[in-house]
Amino acid sequence: MAGISKRPRSRFRGGVLHDILFSMATKSTKESIALYRKYRPHSFNDVLGQEHIVSVLESAVAKSTISHAYLFAGSRGTGKTSVARIFAHAIGTSGKDFYEIDAASNRGIDDIRELRDGVAVLPFDSKYKVYIIDEVHMLTKEAFNALLKTLEEPPSHAVFILATTEFDKLPETIVSRCQSFTFRKPSTTILKEMVLRVAQKEGLAIDPASADLIAVLADGSFRDAHGILQKIVTLSTDTNVSIEEVERVTGAPRGELVDTVLRAIVGSDLQEGLKTVRTAVLQNVDIKVFLKLLLQKVRTILLLRYATDLEKELRKEYTENDFNFLKELAGGEGSPINSETLKALLVAYDDSGRSYMGELPLELALIDIVKQKHL
Repeated sequence: MAGISKRPRSRFRGGVLHDILFSMATKSTKESIALYRKYRPHSFNDVLGQEHIVSVLESAVAKSTISHAYLFAGSRGTGKTSVARIFAHAIGTSGKDFYEIDAASNRGIDDIRELRDGVAVLPFDSKYKVYIIDEVHMLTKEAFNALLKTLEEPPSHAVFILATTEFDKLPETIVSRCQSFTFRKPSTTILKEMVLRVAQKEGLAIDPASADLIAVLADGSFRDAHGILQKIVTLSTDTNVSIEEVERVTGAPRGELVDTVLRAIVGSDLQEGLKTVRTAVLQNVDIKVFLKLLLQKVRTILLLRYATDLEKELRKEYTENDFNFLKELAGGEGSPINSETLKALLVAYDDSGRSYMGELPLELALIDIVKQKHL
């Protein structure tokens, strides 16, 4: 089969499956390999934010209770393929008996029939042959039916790991024959810690506020966080990376724009608030990102007001000037920045992706917030 074959480029090295390009990478050539490949987890201990999955898989390995089929579901960049590779190694599968298949390119019944024929062949030198089928939801109906027959009566040496970003598109007949795991999006804190660690290994000094911005922009994806950091590694001319440089490289809205909207809310200056949103649009700022950063600051203001014991930790997420600004807004009596403000902005964030005009939900939220103050 053209797209489904043993991966001669993939091999176990140093305890994990590596692409041969990874083994060729050196620290002296930062651009020779993507950071998300370079810093991919090598063992279960390296996996972040998926403890509920790792603990079960480690137990299965320790007790030799290996299932014939696993289903890894979750949004992109959460570690599904990395964990699958680590698991393959943990159960003793060598590179000769490891197969990774892209269902987006090999989605037809003939592809799965050929896979089924290969599954029947005994492993080369391992107890198990492991087949990772990525983006499995892309298979055709006929291909799913062919795969189902294999899952119903699998040979004892075959282990399937199905990975998908769209669980709801999978037939129930397939799901019911798999041991299913849902991968969580990593928290901003986990992503921030990862960014700081990788930056240090790449010889960059990134302050916590910049790392926090990268983590927010990554939106729960390890791969996206690595991708943003990759741009900075490639384009930065200085080993000390400022938050202004992160904004420039990523196209994130300048902090001043977000702060101006906050001032407009506090001062009930609807005209200034709407004008700032318009400025962001003209600068081609992603409104969803703009709202995300606005939500983050409003949340911080409320935490500073009602959870004062968190102040020390919250201070680490901002520059000194930015933190002092938020602390000042947190202290206002009867401030319009309250829980209702946060709720209105959350609704705007959810609606921004569905709106004909991305900025419209934010404009409506600002109108409602200012009107609420005068009721």
